[in-house]
Amino acid sequence: MYTYQELGLVNTKEMFAKAYREGYAVPALNFVTIEQLNGMIDAVIEKKSPVILLVSPNLHRQLGHEMTARLAQVATDRIKEAGLQIPVALHLDHGMTYEQCVMAIEGGFSSVMIDGSKLPFEENIALTKKVVEYAHAHGVTVEAELGILKGKEEDGTEGTDESMYTDPEMAVDFIRRSGCDSLAISIGTCHGLVKMVPNEDGTLPELRYDILQYISDKEPGFPIVLHGCSNISQKYVDMINEHGGHIEKTVGIPDDQVRKASKLAVCKVNIATDGWICGLANTRRILDEEPGAIDSRAFTLKIRPLMKELYLHKIDIMGSADRA
Repeated sequence: MYTYQELGLVNTKEMFAKAYREGYAVPALNFVTIEQLNGMIDAVIEKKSPVILLVSPNLHRQLGHEMTARLAQVATDRIKEAGLQIPVALHLDHGMTYEQCVMAIEGGFSSVMIDGSKLPFEENIALTKKVVEYAHAHGVTVEAELGILKGKEEDGTEGTDESMYTDPEMAVDFIRRSGCDSLAISIGTCHGLVKMVPNEDGTLPELRYDILQYISDKEPGFPIVLHGCSNISQKYVDMINEHGGHIEKTVGIPDDQVRKASKLAVCKVNIATDGWICGLANTRRILDEEPGAIDSRAFTLKIRPLMKELYLHKIDIMGSADRA
């Protein structure tokens, strides 16, 4: 077992305070492969951007405490070797139980999310408070969620068939009573390959910035989190379909909407699907081009710079470059 301090990590408290003051969001990047993680750190070093490394409960179980901690340490060591001081947090994304959050904290995570969004309001508060008490005793910050996003979570858990916007008054009450350090809310984004529900005429609606503004007015300085914010580049969808895959309808979140939210109360923006789809599309392409390959390095070495390019763009959208 490790403490996050031993791994060179930080929690999100000061990270978010700076982001709120200066009007940008910290990129929260989900990784499932080593080439993804390397691409993230390559981009973070070049842009001198703070970063939150997202790990799902599924991946944490797959890797185990030791491997997860060591991967985080590799990231912080690479930054130190580059002569930089860039804050890095290791965050459990969508922890569904108190036990999952405790396991992550004991394994060296510096931040955890307890997702009680599917519970009744009072039960969500009670669960969040329980996690907060344990986490704060270990110097770990806690993200909670209020309002359910449409679409599937990474573990296949179904969301809803309709977007359910977070009630801003309930959000303020939740913040004050639960003691959470940040709150993920629903303002029009979705999990999965359809990130936003189009209008009847096919145009995309605007995110509900009024909800952000209300919470910011009532709880100035409090950091809001957005999930389901990948853009889903059509070129990667086409690449997957051209090389043996099958993806139908996709709808991403326009970059300009993410940037606008990042200038308001949003201090953390989660990106998962964009990384997965970029990596998978290029893997399919490279394997098609090299059908005799038997060494996975045939595609992993080529994917890393492509992942870096993607994450450089995400950092620019969120405005976090040169904020370390």
